Amino acid sequence: MAGVMKLIRFCPVLLLGLLCAFHSARGDEAENPFAGYWALTLPGGRPGWLGVESDGNGLNAEMLWAAGSVFKLDGARLEGDKLVLTRLHQAGAKAPKIKLTETITVTRDGESLKLVTVTPKADGKGEDRAEFTGKRLPPMPPAPDLSKVKFGEPAPLFNGRNLDGWRLVETNALNGWSVQDGILRNVATQEKGKPRQHYGNLRTVAEFEDFALHAETRVPKDGNSGIYLRGIDEVQVFDSFGKPLDSHNMGAIYSRIKPAASAEKPAGQWQTLDITYVQRHATVVLNGIKIIDNQPVLGPTGGALWPDVDRPGPIYLQGDHTGIEYRNIVLRPVVD
Repeated sequence: MAGVMKLIRFCPVLLLGLLCAFHSARGDEAENPFAGYWALTLPGGRPGWLGVESDGNGLNAEMLWAAGSVFKLDGARLEGDKLVLTRLHQAGAKAPKIKLTETITVTRDGESLKLVTVTPKADGKGEDRAEFTGKRLPPMPPAPDLSKVKFGEPAPLFNGRNLDGWRLVETNALNGWSVQDGILRNVATQEKGKPRQHYGNLRTVAEFEDFALHAETRVPKDGNSGIYLRGIDEVQVFDSFGKPLDSHNMGAIYSRIKPAASAEKPAGQWQTLDITYVQRHATVVLNGIKIIDNQPVLGPTGGALWPDVDRPGPIYLQGDHTGIEYRNIVLRPVVD
């Protein structure tokens, strides 16, 4: 009975706390209606991402612009009903000390954004201007209890004989992918003194929702590839043996989640990746060592096929950087 009475006395306090948290969240949005995470469709249709948050000193904003890493914007401020973002660019190789200020003005209409970017030209004559759009990403689900998640039977994605079930992401790119001795191999040779050749990335024809994925890879010296989950989030495959921990190292969620430990092997050795991707949370086990433990992935990484975080997508292997080898690629889908 005492326990029941204690619970009854506690409930109003708990309810008050929840109501305060609710009103606080509503207050934060009222104070900064742009707070949160946004999927961007950039000029030309490529995917991007914007994250905005408030702290005691003002606004912080990060962005992903199609490829490369997530980066912090140089400025973020509210001007009336608009969000104004600034980003500094180097004018060019001939003027390394000159910085050009790109200004991105953001307006909100419900859960959608309209963005206008303006950058002065390096010669001082005119400006570059473009418009693009965004939409609010769905809320991040809570971390799943992986002990209760059920996975289906293992399904090999690579048959060890040919490229059945795979195709290039870019139809106009060079195809460096082939199968030799049961190994999926990419060759991306560049000739010195000649323009860089663009080699294609390889994706599964099939698309997936949540899953556990096993893959083995052999990374050459200075090799650089990646395994994209659902076509949007890259698990980095990189010759980072001996390097300090970084969100660009082997097994990282590229530029988003840094491994908790260095578990990579030297270049030229076979390495194993066991990746769990459930409810937008990633777990990565590299060579038997858990280096990312059920961490939320806040948005797409550079090279994503689209900005949507909830739609099914392929497994795709990055082939446009260097040569790489894969084998034993096996997926187990989440089942009800």
